[in-house]
Amino acid sequence: MRDEAGDEASGAHPSPSEGCAPPRRGYEPSLTVDELAARAGVTVRTVRFYSTRGLLPPPSIGPRRVGRYGAAHLSRLALIEELQHHGMTLAAIERYMEQLPADMTAHDLAIHRALVASWIPEGATEMSREQLARRAGGELTDSDVNRLAAMSVLEHTEDPDTFRIDPGLLHLGLRLLDVPIAHDTILAARDVMLEHSRQAAKELTRLFQDEVWAPYRERASDPKAVEAMKSLSAEMQPMVVQALVTAFQRSLKDELRSRYAEGPQRTEQG
Repeated sequence: MRDEAGDEASGAHPSPSEGCAPPRRGYEPSLTVDELAARAGVTVRTVRFYSTRGLLPPPSIGPRRVGRYGAAHLSRLALIEELQHHGMTLAAIERYMEQLPADMTAHDLAIHRALVASWIPEGATEMSREQLARRAGGELTDSDVNRLAAMSVLEHTEDPDTFRIDPGLLHLGLRLLDVPIAHDTILAARDVMLEHSRQAAKELTRLFQDEVWAPYRERASDPKAVEAMKSLSAEMQPMVVQALVTAFQRSLKDELRSRYAEGPQRTEQG
């Protein structure tokens, strides 16, 4: 949407943006403001408004002094969108974003967004094929759509050009379409994560019931005690998710460091 057509360089600053990922469809560090807005699912006016409020870093300046945006800008917009879905006001979002390190990369922001998304109740929204293409940065083939469906990002509806989308998975699913890994491998990785995450959820729930909920069992008839328990459970959810993500990140780094510490030969022999 060009609600401010022909004015792409407006509000641009001479300093280049940082944290841009390698070029990929929809995530290359050379997006115009129109392309950035389309792929983030917002208007150009919204992008510029966020920029004036300091929520987005300035774009780099390309030929003809046209502002160019990258993956970090897209990830920041996705994070802002999640915070809005969570019900945060603009002032609260500004305070939240101010606390983030200035050098956070698109990768870091994507992980942060995943944590925020975990607080939001599950839901689905309908999206046309045209809207989906705008978010993807280009037309999607039937194969792309089927891959997104296999990853539970979308579901087909009776209308072949309308899909039921999981907003929390859409950003990730579109990025995975560009990952040079076989589709079966992605699905296998998803199954591994689901299996272990479900097991972790079961064990953590058991600990919560045995060690935390137990003292309240005798007071189950007390409405205040029950309400206090529900409040505690809601407060713990984002903390548990963050702890799991942090633990997984560190474990993955340790595993990769150990596996590749001695180069490819060790991997082939092991």
